[in-house]
Amino acid sequence: LVYWRQFVTGIFSRQTLKMKRGREHVEAPNAILFGTGEYTTGLTPSGQAKSDKGLGVVGLTFFDLRTRGKIGDRIAMCGTSADKLPKIKDHFRQNLTFTNIQNKEFEFFPKNGRDPKAYMEALKMYEPGDVCTVFTPDDTHFEICKAALQRGLHVCVTKPMVKSLAEHKELVSIAKEKGVLLQIEVHKRFDPIYNDARQRLQVLGDFGYFTSFMSQPKIQLETFKDWAGLSSDISYYLNSHHVDFHVWAMQGIAKPVSVYATSSSGVAEKILGRACEDTITLNVTWKNLSGSTGHALYTSSWVASKSDVHSQQRFFCQMEKAEVSVDQAHRGYYVAEDGVGFSSCNPLYIRNKPDSLGRYVGQGGYGYISFERFVDAATEIRQGAKPEDFDKELPTGASTLQVTAILEAGRRSLDLGRAVSILYDAGGVVDRLE
Repeated sequence: LVYWRQFVTGIFSRQTLKMKRGREHVEAPNAILFGTGEYTTGLTPSGQAKSDKGLGVVGLTFFDLRTRGKIGDRIAMCGTSADKLPKIKDHFRQNLTFTNIQNKEFEFFPKNGRDPKAYMEALKMYEPGDVCTVFTPDDTHFEICKAALQRGLHVCVTKPMVKSLAEHKELVSIAKEKGVLLQIEVHKRFDPIYNDARQRLQVLGDFGYFTSFMSQPKIQLETFKDWAGLSSDISYYLNSHHVDFHVWAMQGIAKPVSVYATSSSGVAEKILGRACEDTITLNVTWKNLSGSTGHALYTSSWVASKSDVHSQQRFFCQMEKAEVSVDQAHRGYYVAEDGVGFSSCNPLYIRNKPDSLGRYVGQGGYGYISFERFVDAATEIRQGAKPEDFDKELPTGASTLQVTAILEAGRRSLDLGRAVSILYDAGGVVDRLE
Protein backbone atom coordinates (compact mmCIF):
# COMPACT_ATOMS: atom_id res chain seq x y z
CA LEU A 1 0.00 0.00 0.00
CA VAL A 2 2.85 2.37 0.85
CA TYR A 3 4.51 1.62 -2.48
CA TRP A 4 1.40 1.98 -4.60
CA ARG A 5 0.47 5.29 -3.00
CA GLN A 6 4.00 6.54 -3.59
CA PHE A 7 4.10 5.15 -7.12
CA VAL A 8 0.74 6.55 -8.21
CA THR A 9 1.51 9.90 -6.60
CA GLY A 10 4.83 10.01 -8.46
CA ILE A 11 3.17 9.32 -11.80
CA PHE A 12 0.42 11.87 -11.15
CA SER A 13 2.87 14.60 -10.17
CA ARG A 14 4.90 13.98 -13.32
CA GLN A 15 1.85 14.08 -15.55
CA THR A 16 0.70 17.28 -13.87
CA LEU A 17 4.14 18.80 -14.28
CA LYS A 18 4.15 17.96 -17.96
CA MET A 19 0.77 19.61 -18.48
CA LYS A 20 1.84 22.70 -16.55
CA ARG A 21 4.94 23.10 -18.66
CA GLY A 22 2.96 22.52 -21.83
CA ARG A 23 5.53 20.20 -23.30
CA GLU A 24 4.94 18.68 -26.67
CA HIS A 25 4.86 14.94 -27.11
CA VAL A 26 8.17 13.40 -28.20
CA GLU A 27 8.92 9.90 -29.37
CA ALA A 28 10.01 7.41 -26.74
CA PRO A 29 13.81 6.96 -26.57
CA ASN A 30 15.52 3.90 -27.99
CA ALA A 31 17.85 1.99 -25.67
CA ILE A 32 21.27 0.35 -25.56
CA LEU A 33 21.93 -2.18 -22.80
CA PHE A 34 25.68 -2.42 -22.23
CA GLY A 35 26.73 -5.71 -20.66
CA THR A 36 25.24 -9.13 -21.38
CA GLY A 37 25.80 -10.88 -18.05
CA GLU A 38 23.52 -12.11 -15.30
CA TYR A 39 21.78 -8.86 -14.43
CA THR A 40 20.96 -8.00 -18.04
CA THR A 41 20.23 -11.43 -19.55
CA GLY A 42 20.10 -13.95 -16.70
CA LEU A 43 23.11 -15.83 -18.10
CA THR A 44 26.36 -16.69 -16.33
CA PRO A 45 29.44 -18.45 -17.76
CA SER A 46 27.88 -21.81 -16.80
CA GLY A 47 24.40 -21.08 -18.18
CA GLN A 48 21.20 -19.70 -16.68
CA ALA A 49 21.84 -18.06 -13.31
CA LYS A 50 20.88 -20.08 -10.25
CA SER A 51 20.11 -16.89 -8.34
CA ASP A 52 16.81 -14.99 -8.28
CA LYS A 53 17.96 -13.30 -11.50
CA GLY A 54 17.65 -16.31 -13.77
CA LEU A 55 15.50 -14.33 -16.24
CA GLY A 56 17.72 -11.30 -16.02
CA VAL A 57 16.47 -7.91 -14.86
CA VAL A 58 17.55 -5.23 -17.34
CA GLY A 59 16.62 -6.99 -20.58
CA LEU A 60 13.23 -8.18 -19.31
CA THR A 61 12.43 -4.75 -17.87
CA PHE A 62 13.25 -2.95 -21.12
CA PHE A 63 11.29 -5.43 -23.23
CA ASP A 64 8.29 -4.67 -21.02
CA LEU A 65 8.92 -0.91 -21.10
CA ARG A 66 8.91 -1.15 -24.91
CA THR A 67 5.62 -3.06 -24.80
CA ARG A 68 4.20 -0.25 -22.64
CA GLY A 69 5.38 2.42 -25.07
CA LYS A 70 8.00 3.96 -22.78
CA ILE A 71 10.92 2.72 -24.92
CA GLY A 72 11.10 3.04 -28.69
CA ASP A 73 11.19 0.17 -31.17
CA ARG A 74 14.95 -0.30 -31.01
CA ILE A 75 16.74 -2.05 -28.17
CA ALA A 76 20.36 -3.10 -28.50
CA MET A 77 22.50 -5.31 -26.30
CA CYS A 78 26.23 -4.82 -26.34
CA GLY A 79 28.87 -7.19 -24.99
CA THR A 80 32.37 -8.04 -26.10
CA SER A 81 31.82 -11.25 -28.07
CA ALA A 82 29.44 -12.05 -30.93
CA ASP A 83 29.60 -15.73 -29.91
CA LYS A 84 27.25 -15.03 -27.01
CA LEU A 85 24.32 -13.92 -29.22
CA PRO A 86 22.93 -17.40 -30.03
CA LYS A 87 23.01 -18.35 -26.33
CA ILE A 88 21.11 -15.20 -25.35
CA LYS A 89 18.48 -15.66 -28.04
CA ASP A 90 17.98 -19.30 -27.09
CA HIS A 91 17.72 -18.41 -23.42
CA PHE A 92 15.10 -15.72 -24.08
CA ARG A 93 13.13 -18.03 -26.38
CA GLN A 94 12.98 -20.76 -23.78
CA ASN A 95 12.50 -18.73 -20.62
CA LEU A 96 10.92 -15.34 -21.43
CA THR A 97 7.51 -16.77 -22.27
CA PHE A 98 5.20 -14.11 -20.86
CA THR A 99 2.06 -13.74 -22.96
CA ASN A 100 2.10 -9.93 -22.84
CA ILE A 101 5.72 -9.52 -24.03
CA GLN A 102 5.69 -10.74 -27.60
CA ASN A 103 8.53 -8.61 -28.94
CA LYS A 104 11.90 -9.79 -27.65
CA GLU A 105 13.86 -8.63 -30.67
CA PHE A 106 17.11 -6.74 -30.15
CA GLU A 107 20.19 -5.66 -32.05
CA PHE A 108 23.52 -7.00 -30.90
CA PHE A 109 27.07 -5.68 -30.77
CA PRO A 110 29.73 -6.67 -31.72
CA LYS A 111 28.52 -8.01 -35.03
CA ASN A 112 31.46 -10.38 -35.44
CA GLY A 113 34.22 -11.86 -33.33
CA ARG A 114 35.44 -10.34 -30.10
CA ASP A 115 35.68 -6.58 -29.58
CA PRO A 116 36.13 -4.98 -26.13
CA LYS A 117 35.36 -1.61 -27.76
CA ALA A 118 32.07 -2.72 -29.35
CA TYR A 119 30.30 -0.06 -27.30
CA MET A 120 31.73 2.58 -29.65
CA GLU A 121 30.16 0.87 -32.64
CA ALA A 122 26.82 0.61 -30.86
CA LEU A 123 26.81 4.28 -29.85
CA LYS A 124 27.27 5.38 -33.47
CA MET A 125 24.00 3.66 -34.34
CA TYR A 126 21.95 5.54 -31.74
CA GLU A 127 21.02 9.18 -31.37
CA PRO A 128 21.42 11.90 -28.72
CA GLY A 129 18.48 11.70 -26.35
CA ASP A 130 18.34 7.90 -26.40
CA VAL A 131 19.00 6.01 -23.16
CA CYS A 132 21.49 3.36 -22.11
CA THR A 133 22.24 1.11 -19.16
CA VAL A 134 25.76 0.05 -18.16
CA PHE A 135 26.09 -3.31 -16.36
CA THR A 136 29.67 -4.28 -17.07
CA PRO A 137 32.75 -4.92 -14.87
CA ASP A 138 33.46 -1.98 -12.55
CA ASP A 139 36.69 -0.92 -14.23
CA THR A 140 34.91 -0.44 -17.59
CA HIS A 141 32.16 1.87 -16.31
CA PHE A 142 34.09 5.10 -16.77
CA GLU A 143 35.06 4.68 -20.41
CA ILE A 144 31.62 3.40 -21.48
CA CYS A 145 29.73 6.08 -19.55
CA LYS A 146 32.03 8.81 -20.84
CA ALA A 147 31.54 7.74 -24.46
CA ALA A 148 27.75 7.49 -24.01
CA LEU A 149 27.49 10.91 -22.36
CA GLN A 150 29.63 12.51 -25.06
CA ARG A 151 27.29 10.99 -27.64
CA GLY A 152 24.40 12.68 -25.81
CA LEU A 153 22.73 9.59 -24.34
CA HIS A 154 21.12 9.49 -20.91
CA VAL A 155 23.04 6.99 -18.77
CA CYS A 156 21.95 4.64 -15.98
CA VAL A 157 24.97 2.78 -14.62
CA THR A 158 25.11 0.07 -12.00
CA LYS A 159 26.85 0.74 -8.71
CA PRO A 160 29.60 1.70 -8.25
CA MET A 161 29.30 4.34 -10.93
CA VAL A 162 33.08 4.53 -11.10
CA LYS A 163 35.97 3.66 -8.78
CA SER A 164 37.47 7.10 -8.23
CA LEU A 165 36.26 10.54 -7.23
CA ALA A 166 38.17 12.11 -10.12
CA GLU A 167 36.34 9.94 -12.68
CA HIS A 168 33.01 10.62 -11.00
CA LYS A 169 33.54 14.37 -11.20
CA GLU A 170 34.55 14.15 -14.85
CA LEU A 171 31.38 12.27 -15.79
CA VAL A 172 29.23 14.77 -13.88
CA SER A 173 30.91 17.58 -15.79
CA ILE A 174 30.29 15.93 -19.18
CA ALA A 175 26.66 15.19 -18.31
CA LYS A 176 26.12 18.83 -17.34
CA GLU A 177 27.77 20.06 -20.54
CA LYS A 178 25.62 17.76 -22.71
CA GLY A 179 22.41 18.36 -20.75
CA VAL A 180 21.76 14.67 -20.14
CA LEU A 181 20.90 12.53 -17.13
CA LEU A 182 23.58 10.52 -15.34
CA GLN A 183 22.08 8.15 -12.77
CA ILE A 184 23.36 5.28 -10.63
CA GLU A 185 21.16 2.18 -10.49
CA VAL A 186 20.75 1.66 -6.74
CA HIS A 187 17.33 0.06 -6.47
CA LYS A 188 17.18 0.05 -2.66
CA ARG A 189 16.05 3.67 -2.92
CA PHE A 190 12.83 2.42 -4.52
CA ASP A 191 12.11 -0.33 -1.99
CA PRO A 192 9.04 1.03 -0.18
CA ILE A 193 10.48 0.01 3.20
CA TYR A 194 13.91 1.55 2.62
CA ASN A 195 12.27 4.63 1.11
CA ASP A 196 10.01 5.02 4.13
CA ALA A 197 12.96 4.49 6.49
CA ARG A 198 14.92 7.21 4.72
CA GLN A 199 12.11 9.71 5.10
CA ARG A 200 11.83 8.90 8.81
CA LEU A 201 15.60 9.26 9.34
CA GLN A 202 15.45 12.73 7.82
CA VAL A 203 13.51 14.07 10.84
CA LEU A 204 15.03 12.16 13.77
CA GLY A 205 17.78 14.59 14.79
CA ASP A 206 21.53 14.14 14.66
CA PHE A 207 23.17 10.94 13.44
CA GLY A 208 24.84 8.58 15.90
CA TYR A 209 25.56 5.09 14.57
CA PHE A 210 24.87 3.00 11.45
CA THR A 211 25.78 -0.59 10.68
CA SER A 212 24.96 -2.61 7.58
CA PHE A 213 25.71 -6.07 6.29
CA MET A 214 25.26 -7.43 2.78
CA SER A 215 26.51 -10.71 1.38
CA GLN A 216 26.24 -13.09 -1.54
CA PRO A 217 27.04 -16.83 -1.63
CA LYS A 218 30.48 -17.96 -2.65
CA ILE A 219 29.05 -19.59 -5.78
CA GLN A 220 28.77 -16.03 -7.18
CA LEU A 221 32.55 -15.95 -7.45
CA GLU A 222 32.10 -18.15 -10.51
CA THR A 223 30.10 -15.34 -12.13
CA PHE A 224 32.67 -12.75 -11.04
CA LYS A 225 35.81 -14.79 -11.64
CA ASP A 226 37.05 -12.61 -14.51
CA TRP A 227 37.32 -9.52 -12.32
CA ALA A 228 36.89 -10.31 -8.61
CA GLY A 229 39.98 -9.20 -6.74
CA LEU A 230 41.57 -7.94 -9.97
CA SER A 231 39.73 -4.87 -11.19
CA SER A 232 37.37 -4.38 -8.25
CA ASP A 233 36.48 -5.68 -4.79
CA ILE A 234 33.47 -6.71 -2.71
CA SER A 235 33.18 -3.29 -1.08
CA TYR A 236 32.76 -1.49 -4.40
CA TYR A 237 30.32 -4.18 -5.48
CA LEU A 238 28.07 -4.58 -2.42
CA ASN A 239 28.89 -1.95 0.22
CA SER A 240 27.92 0.59 -2.42
CA HIS A 241 24.22 -0.22 -1.82
CA HIS A 242 24.10 0.73 1.85
CA VAL A 243 26.68 3.49 1.50
CA ASP A 244 24.37 5.11 -1.05
CA PHE A 245 21.32 4.62 1.17
CA HIS A 246 23.07 6.14 4.19
CA VAL A 247 24.45 9.10 2.23
CA TRP A 248 20.94 9.72 0.88
CA ALA A 249 19.40 9.43 4.35
CA MET A 250 21.92 11.88 5.84
CA GLN A 251 21.37 14.67 3.30
CA GLY A 252 21.14 17.93 5.23
CA ILE A 253 22.12 16.17 8.49
CA ALA A 254 25.71 14.93 8.35
CA LYS A 255 28.66 14.29 6.02
CA PRO A 256 31.41 11.59 5.96
CA VAL A 257 34.87 12.88 6.88
CA SER A 258 37.19 9.86 7.17
CA VAL A 259 37.36 6.15 6.31
CA TYR A 260 39.35 3.28 7.78
CA ALA A 261 38.92 -0.14 6.14
CA THR A 262 39.66 -3.68 7.30
CA SER A 263 39.27 -7.01 5.53
CA SER A 264 39.27 -10.82 5.80
CA SER A 265 40.77 -13.24 3.29
CA GLY A 266 41.32 -16.93 2.59
CA VAL A 267 38.13 -18.38 1.12
CA ALA A 268 38.02 -16.45 -2.17
CA GLU A 269 41.74 -17.08 -2.65
CA LYS A 270 41.11 -20.85 -2.58
CA ILE A 271 38.27 -20.56 -5.09
CA LEU A 272 39.95 -18.13 -7.50
CA GLY A 273 43.57 -19.12 -7.04
CA ARG A 274 44.67 -15.52 -6.48
CA ALA A 275 44.61 -12.80 -3.84
CA CYS A 276 41.09 -11.51 -3.17
CA GLU A 277 39.41 -10.16 -0.03
CA ASP A 278 36.48 -12.22 1.28
CA THR A 279 34.86 -9.53 3.41
CA ILE A 280 35.48 -5.79 3.72
CA THR A 281 34.32 -3.41 6.46
CA LEU A 282 34.43 0.36 6.07
CA ASN A 283 34.58 2.28 9.36
CA VAL A 284 33.43 5.79 8.47
CA THR A 285 33.44 8.83 10.73
CA TRP A 286 30.58 11.25 10.08
CA LYS A 287 30.30 14.87 11.20
CA ASN A 288 26.85 16.22 11.96
CA LEU A 289 26.17 19.74 10.73
CA SER A 290 25.53 20.61 14.38
CA GLY A 291 29.18 19.76 15.13
CA SER A 292 28.76 16.39 16.88
CA THR A 293 30.19 13.10 15.59
CA GLY A 294 28.70 9.80 14.43
CA HIS A 295 30.19 6.67 12.90
CA ALA A 296 29.16 3.89 10.53
CA LEU A 297 30.25 0.34 9.73
CA TYR A 298 29.45 -0.98 6.25
CA THR A 299 30.33 -4.67 5.78
CA SER A 300 30.02 -6.78 2.63
CA SER A 301 31.08 -10.33 1.74
CA TRP A 302 30.94 -12.73 -1.20
CA VAL A 303 31.91 -15.92 0.62
CA ALA A 304 28.59 -16.60 2.38
CA SER A 305 27.19 -20.11 2.55
CA LYS A 306 24.00 -21.00 0.70
CA SER A 307 21.02 -20.06 2.84
CA ASP A 308 17.35 -19.12 2.58
CA VAL A 309 18.17 -15.97 0.56
CA HIS A 310 20.58 -15.17 -2.23
CA SER A 311 21.74 -12.01 -0.48
CA GLN A 312 21.68 -11.18 3.21
CA GLN A 313 21.04 -7.45 3.53
CA ARG A 314 20.15 -5.41 6.57
CA PHE A 315 20.94 -2.23 8.47
CA PHE A 316 20.51 -0.58 11.87
CA CYS A 317 20.64 3.18 12.37
CA GLN A 318 20.69 5.05 15.69
CA MET A 319 19.64 8.66 15.52
CA GLU A 320 19.25 11.30 18.22
CA LYS A 321 15.52 10.63 18.62
CA ALA A 322 14.99 7.05 17.44
CA GLU A 323 16.41 3.77 16.16
CA VAL A 324 15.56 2.31 12.75
CA SER A 325 16.38 -1.19 11.54
CA VAL A 326 15.48 -3.05 8.35
CA ASP A 327 16.04 -6.66 7.29
CA GLN A 328 15.54 -6.40 3.54
CA ALA A 329 16.19 -10.10 2.95
CA HIS A 330 13.28 -11.39 5.00
CA ARG A 331 9.76 -10.18 4.28
CA GLY A 332 7.82 -12.93 6.06
CA TYR A 333 7.27 -14.95 2.87
CA TYR A 334 8.84 -18.44 2.83
CA VAL A 335 8.71 -21.33 0.36
CA ALA A 336 10.02 -24.88 0.87
CA GLU A 337 10.13 -26.72 -2.47
CA ASP A 338 11.33 -30.21 -3.37
CA GLY A 339 14.59 -30.05 -5.28
CA VAL A 340 15.00 -26.36 -4.46
CA GLY A 341 14.99 -26.17 -0.69
CA PHE A 342 13.88 -23.52 1.77
CA SER A 343 13.85 -19.90 0.65
CA SER A 344 12.75 -16.47 1.81
CA CYS A 345 11.11 -14.86 -1.20
CA ASN A 346 11.00 -11.16 -2.02
CA PRO A 347 8.68 -10.39 -4.94
CA LEU A 348 8.81 -6.74 -3.88
CA TYR A 349 12.20 -6.65 -5.66
CA ILE A 350 11.49 -8.64 -8.83
CA ARG A 351 8.54 -10.85 -9.65
CA ASN A 352 9.16 -13.36 -12.41
CA LYS A 353 6.13 -15.53 -11.75
CA PRO A 354 3.38 -14.75 -14.30
CA ASP A 355 -0.25 -14.17 -13.40
CA SER A 356 -3.02 -16.67 -14.17
CA LEU A 357 -3.06 -15.53 -17.81
CA GLY A 358 0.67 -15.95 -18.25
CA ARG A 359 1.35 -12.22 -18.21
CA TYR A 360 4.42 -10.48 -16.81
CA VAL A 361 3.29 -8.48 -13.77
CA GLY A 362 6.60 -7.38 -12.24
CA GLN A 363 6.12 -3.67 -12.89
CA GLY A 364 5.64 -3.00 -9.17
CA GLY A 365 9.02 -4.38 -8.11
CA TYR A 366 11.61 -1.87 -7.01
CA GLY A 367 14.14 -3.57 -9.29
CA TYR A 368 11.86 -2.57 -12.18
CA ILE A 369 10.89 0.87 -10.87
CA SER A 370 14.53 1.93 -10.66
CA PHE A 371 14.78 1.69 -14.46
CA GLU A 372 11.31 3.05 -15.12
CA ARG A 373 12.03 6.20 -13.10
CA PHE A 374 15.24 6.66 -15.10
CA VAL A 375 13.40 6.31 -18.42
CA ASP A 376 10.60 8.62 -17.24
CA ALA A 377 13.14 11.27 -16.23
CA ALA A 378 15.02 10.96 -19.53
CA THR A 379 11.73 11.38 -21.39
CA GLU A 380 10.90 14.49 -19.38
CA ILE A 381 14.31 15.92 -20.23
CA ARG A 382 13.60 15.19 -23.90
CA GLN A 383 10.41 17.21 -23.40
CA GLY A 384 12.18 20.21 -21.86
CA ALA A 385 13.02 19.46 -18.22
CA LYS A 386 16.57 19.95 -16.92
CA PRO A 387 18.71 17.07 -15.59
CA GLU A 388 19.32 18.96 -12.33
CA ASP A 389 15.56 18.88 -11.69
CA PHE A 390 16.08 15.27 -10.60
CA ASP A 391 19.01 15.69 -8.18
CA LYS A 392 16.74 15.51 -5.12
CA GLU A 393 14.61 12.63 -6.37
CA LEU A 394 17.02 10.28 -8.15
CA PRO A 395 20.57 9.01 -7.43
CA THR A 396 22.14 11.28 -10.01
CA GLY A 397 25.87 11.68 -10.53
CA ALA A 398 25.80 15.15 -9.00
CA SER A 399 24.07 13.98 -5.81
CA THR A 400 26.20 10.90 -5.12
CA LEU A 401 29.77 12.22 -4.94
CA GLN A 402 30.03 11.25 -1.26
CA VAL A 403 29.25 7.64 -2.17
CA THR A 404 32.23 7.33 -4.50
CA ALA A 405 34.41 9.25 -2.03
CA ILE A 406 33.66 6.69 0.72
CA LEU A 407 34.22 3.68 -1.56
CA GLU A 408 37.48 4.96 -3.02
CA ALA A 409 38.71 6.01 0.43
CA GLY A 410 37.98 2.46 1.61
CA ARG A 411 40.09 0.94 -1.14
CA ARG A 412 42.91 3.42 -0.47
CA SER A 413 42.74 2.69 3.24
CA LEU A 414 43.17 -1.05 2.64
CA ASP A 415 46.11 -0.44 0.32
CA LEU A 416 47.80 2.14 2.55
CA GLY A 417 46.95 0.65 5.94
CA ARG A 418 45.70 3.95 7.36
CA ALA A 419 42.64 6.17 7.57
CA VAL A 420 41.81 8.37 4.56
CA SER A 421 40.19 11.77 4.97
CA ILE A 422 37.39 13.18 2.80
CA LEU A 423 37.86 16.92 2.24
CA TYR A 424 35.26 19.45 1.09
CA ASP A 425 35.40 22.77 -0.75
CA ALA A 426 33.94 26.04 0.55
CA GLY A 427 30.55 25.14 -0.89
CA GLY A 428 30.38 21.87 1.02
CA VAL A 429 30.96 19.68 -2.08
CA VAL A 430 33.43 16.78 -1.87
CA ASP A 431 36.78 18.07 -3.13
CA ARG A 432 39.41 15.36 -2.67
CA LEU A 433 40.75 12.51 -0.56
CA GLU A 434 43.85 12.82 1.60
